[in-house]
Amino acid sequence: MTRPRHPWTNDQVERMNRTIKDATVGCYYYDCHDQLRQHLADFVSAYNFARRLKTLKGLAPYEFICKTWLKDPKRFGFDTVHQTPGSSIPLS
Repeated sequence: MTRPRHPWTNDQVERMNRTIKDATVGCYYYDCHDQLRQHLADFVSAYNFARRLKTLKGLAPYEFICKTWLKDPKRFGFDTVHQTPGSSIPLS
């Protein structure tokens, strides 16, 4: 078994999962999956566009990405596979 290069990244994912869970299913009852889906979409939008994070020096994630892109746009490549719906594994 190979060890991950960055063992802390799983902790970051788990922390984000807990944040989402605490803000949604941990606090509210949903009558149907569509209510949950809408609340999740609203939460993620609010988080990405409005939540100021200490780790990003007080910027929201969207602001941080925009600022980084202005400084070094080469870091942001465009891969058409990422724009294809469904599996990203080539079928040929």
